[in-house]
Amino acid sequence: MTLLLMAAGRGSRYGALKQFDGLGPREEFLMEFSIYDALENGFDHIVVITQKDNVSFLQEYLSARIPDKVKLDVVSQDLNDLPEGVSYSGERAKPWGTAHAVWSARKVINGPFSVINADDYYGKKAFENAAGFVEQDKENNSFGLVAYTLKDTLSPYGSVSRGVCEQEGKYLSSVQERTEIAEGENGIVDADSGIEFTGDELVSMNFWVCRPSVFDRIEQDLRSFIAKGENLEKGEVYLPFVIQAMLQEGATRVEVIPSESMWFGVTYANDKETAMAHLRKMTEEGQYRSPLWN
Repeated sequence: MTLLLMAAGRGSRYGALKQFDGLGPREEFLMEFSIYDALENGFDHIVVITQKDNVSFLQEYLSARIPDKVKLDVVSQDLNDLPEGVSYSGERAKPWGTAHAVWSARKVINGPFSVINADDYYGKKAFENAAGFVEQDKENNSFGLVAYTLKDTLSPYGSVSRGVCEQEGKYLSSVQERTEIAEGENGIVDADSGIEFTGDELVSMNFWVCRPSVFDRIEQDLRSFIAKGENLEKGEVYLPFVIQAMLQEGATRVEVIPSESMWFGVTYANDKETAMAHLRKMTEEGQYRSPLWN
C-alpha cells in the first residue's frame, strides 16, 4: 500500500514552511509521525509531493531515516506539469491545487493509495482503519474517506476550512466545503455562510483512500479548468471536488471510514506549541520511540 503526503504548501497563515518545522521531541517533522504510523500498519511505499526546490533535501532526509525496505519517491509539483497538449503562459505564483498535487504522482503509483496532508497529525488508528478498508475492498474498488468529528478539529487561534460530510448509510453522499468555521460565544459557526454546527458533524481532513482511476479524472478536470480560462492566475483544482464529481456521476462510491483517532494540525503559528505538547506526551507515554527512527 502507498501513502501519498502532500507537502507542497507555502504556509501563508503559519508564516513558514510548516512541513519542515521540527515539532517532535527530537525535532522530527510532523509528517514523520504519519509515515511511522503508516509503516506500522502495512504501508510499504511512501510518496511525498513537494516544491521543486525541496525534492533533493527531502529525498536525502527521509532516505536516512525510514527503513531501506520501504520504497520512497519524492516528486515535485510543477506548475508546467500539465496534460499533453495543454499549456499555460500566464502569470501564476503556485501550482494548480491539491488534485494537481496528487496527479503529480501518477507515474509512481499503480495501486490503491492513501492521501494525507504532511502538516496534519492523523493518529495510529486512522492508518489501521485505512489499511483494513483497502484489504477488505479488493474487489469493489471503492474509494474511502477517513473522517473526523468537527469539534475535534477546530483551532482556538482562528477560523478553519473544513469539508462537512453527508452520508447515506456508510457511504458518502456529499462534502460541503465551509471556509470560515470557528467556535465563538454562540457556538460553532461558518462566518462565510452563517451556518451553525453542533460540532458532532463528520468532516474531511483530506485523508482519502484512492484508486489509480482518479488520475484520469483529475486530468480531465485540469483540461476543463484551463480550457475555461476563468481565474487561471489563482484558481485551483481541489481533490475533494474531483472525488465528489466522480461520486455524483456514479464513477465510484466512497465509504466513510471512522478515524477513531486524535487529529491536530498547524494552521496557525500558535498551533505549534499545542502540536509539540501532543507529540511530547505521546512519546513519553511510549506510543512513539525517541528518537523516532533507529
